[in-house]
Amino acid sequence: MRQLLAAIARRLRPPTEVLQGYEQPELVEVVFKKTLAYIPDQAWPEIAGASSVLDFGGGCGLHYKQAKSPDVRWAVVDTPMMVARAAALATDKLKFFAGIADAADWLGDIDVMHSNGALQYTPNPMQTLRELCGLGARRMIWNRMALSEGTTESEIQSALLSDNGPGRIFLLQEKTVRYALIKIAERDFLNAHARYSLVARGEDWFRFALN
Repeated sequence: MRQLLAAIARRLRPPTEVLQGYEQPELVEVVFKKTLAYIPDQAWPEIAGASSVLDFGGGCGLHYKQAKSPDVRWAVVDTPMMVARAAALATDKLKFFAGIADAADWLGDIDVMHSNGALQYTPNPMQTLRELCGLGARRMIWNRMALSEGTTESEIQSALLSDNGPGRIFLLQEKTVRYALIKIAERDFLNAHARYSLVARGEDWFRFALN
């Protein structure tokens, strides 16, 4: 109960210290520790049958844990600082890369390109999108996409440090984290998938298959 009341108090009284951007040692350490402790409790049927996955913005391997597939080769692409910390979790099946091309070289043929809420936080989302679409992955899975209805839009987004990574950890000195968020136009996002067919979509998620 005491921990719950403390969490409520932090929400009502935001912390005064601010971290600017995702490439912060404290944020990276929070994501690492939360991922290490995380135990998924649900299956992920979309990844079933995949033998190679490029996970763009996959942090310390959260989605690899969710896949629950010991045979899949999984390449996580994230920031250099996150990749350096996550290297301690690498195996012969799970590797971490700071560049898309390096991840693709290690994987070879790519069954699935997966990204969950990451593209909009890159410095140049359109350039990154074109690079990912150019890989020729058999399937493209996009979740938690922030797109605009018209032209590209930019804003600063704030979140609590504890909101990063899966689950919760205690005894955390709470801080505010501010990120630059760039929304590209939905039509530009869809047009970038010229080699693909849109097979399903929702309000903020998309599924593509290679033609």
